[in-house]
Amino acid sequence: MTNHVIINLLVTVVLLGLLYRQQARQASFTVRVFSALGAGVAFGAALQAIYGASAPALQSTADYLDIVGSGYVKLLQMIVMPLILVSIVSAILKLKNTAELGKISALTIGTLIATTIVAASIGIAMAWAFGLNAGTLASNAAEVARGQYLQGSVGTAKAISLPSMLLSFIPANPFLDLTGARKTSTIAVVIFAVFIGIAATGVQRTQAAAFASFEQFVHVAHVIVMRIVTLVLRLTPYGVFALMAQVVASSSYSDIVNLISFALASYSALILMFCVHLALIGAVGLSPLRYAKKIFPVLAFAFTSRSSAGAIPMSVQTQTGRLGTQEGIANFAASFGATIGQNGCAGIYPAMLAVMIAPTVGVDPYTLAFIAPLLAIIAIGSVGVAGVGGGATFAALIVLSALDLPVALAGLLISIEPLIDMGRTALNVSGSITAGTITSKLLGETDMAVFNSDAEFTPEQESRAA
Repeated sequence: MTNHVIINLLVTVVLLGLLYRQQARQASFTVRVFSALGAGVAFGAALQAIYGASAPALQSTADYLDIVGSGYVKLLQMIVMPLILVSIVSAILKLKNTAELGKISALTIGTLIATTIVAASIGIAMAWAFGLNAGTLASNAAEVARGQYLQGSVGTAKAISLPSMLLSFIPANPFLDLTGARKTSTIAVVIFAVFIGIAATGVQRTQAAAFASFEQFVHVAHVIVMRIVTLVLRLTPYGVFALMAQVVASSSYSDIVNLISFALASYSALILMFCVHLALIGAVGLSPLRYAKKIFPVLAFAFTSRSSAGAIPMSVQTQTGRLGTQEGIANFAASFGATIGQNGCAGIYPAMLAVMIAPTVGVDPYTLAFIAPLLAIIAIGSVGVAGVGGGATFAALIVLSALDLPVALAGLLISIEPLIDMGRTALNVSGSITAGTITSKLLGETDMAVFNSDAEFTPEQESRAA
């Protein structure tokens, strides 16, 4: 370890200490996350300015930062499956009528897919507004290699069908899915939890004593799992700081400048779609500004971590503790939203790529004959993203291969992929929270006292609520 790395790590420890001091002074959770985000950006920019993005000292420092950043993400992933299983079973046991599950599922999934179609339309509009065309992009060795890799993955994407996607959701081995081994494990665990909940409510009518024992067991398990969630979420500012510092320190500013049009078009589309989310919140009678303020911490985490699945625990906590969403709905929305109808990865990104690449093969992308099939494929493909992994990459492969467009050209954007993916992930999580909030409000399950409260919500309060 060189002296430069030691100095960098000492500065890191000092900055983490300042974040801990904020916590000790009981600064609000939002302030702590925002401070961590700003400190991470400043520290990452300083590291790159001093050493350069490819310097060995910076790479070594990033490895140590990764212990904090990726370690935090892994802890969140650790609690995703137990949280989904216990919370959904607990919520079903509290339902007066299990028929409500159908309404919750239909509204949640319907909102996710509908907003993905809107997101794709916005992506098309922004590609037109910025005049994006893949034919004008230059390629380097890394981008060519990436294009060749994507070309080799086309067979996997073409082999995907809607029946196979839906079949992959069924948990043939729920214990395997509890390990997160499959790309559709999240949905599979949701389905398994629903079966457990429905079976338990059936037992209630014939074996009341057994049901009471099971209900008590689920309650205890829920309290313990929520306590674990609380312990992990307390680490959020530290994880956000480390993740943001890594991204900024390793970003290639020259690549960003070379692809500035695509970056600007992408973030313009992401911002517009977030405004659509706020408009939908306003349409159901809730305050968009209050909503935006309350979901900021979870969006900040999603932005820095680039992990929709990792954001599930914080998404559930935000929906139940800050937005007043009913717990079962919050878990359904967060779980489905991490794998189905992702507005950023499955909506905006493949739509923009298709419009950019179409002119290279002599296709006019701004005709109804092209746009209508594109939106239909995106709607169906947004369900299939969960089944194949790779998030936005496979969503793009599904769309491009279905339209018979050259998928290798997607590799031209590899240099700024992390930068764009941050915004896409934040929009994905925003979409899932929006779906949960709308569903809860339409079904009359929203606790308006919680939503209208100006009190800062903290992980510690979540623990006491549980």
